[in-house]
Amino acid sequence: MKMPKVNIKNLFAGLILVGSASFVTAQTTQTDSANSTATQAATTQQNPTIEGLKKQIETNPKDTEALAKLATIYQEASDWTNAIETWKKISVLLPDWAPSYYSQAYAYQSAKDDANAKMAYEKYVAAVKPEEVEQNKKNLAYAYFYIAFSEQQTDPNKAKEHIAKSLKYDPNNQDAIKLSKALNS
Repeated sequence: MKMPKVNIKNLFAGLILVGSASFVTAQTTQTDSANSTATQAATTQQNPTIEGLKKQIETNPKDTEALAKLATIYQEASDWTNAIETWKKISVLLPDWAPSYYSQAYAYQSAKDDANAKMAYEKYVAAVKPEEVEQNKKNLAYAYFYIAFSEQQTDPNKAKEHIAKSLKYDPNNQDAIKLSKALNS
């Protein structure tokens, strides 16, 4: 009779320890993530090029060239929050400039914000002018692929349309070929 009680007590104590370890891991991960973000922000803020561009933009908030340079530097530093915010400013100033939406989508995707990435890719696709299609084929192919991939569970028919467009622009993309086969099987 004592044996089962001891085992149950040991099991209960073990579960408490495992639960505590998970809690500590979760807190550590969160703190490490926060420290990483803080370190990235501090690194980009100390960058003299960034500071110079910020001052230039303060003087002329509509300087889209300076904003694009700043957004690119943020992206290169993997400072996704600032990259996204800066690309959004450019999109407001130049709503018909497709590359700003593609760059926003890339930054959102890198930041693991899939819903906003999909929306930005959709804006990119809509913003590409007919005369710009040829020079944007690879980006269009990827944008359509991403949209199709995002929609495969919720709207398979739309996903099929998007993957067909992706393959139209890049018929050799192996990921798009695989997704097309999966959608059409």
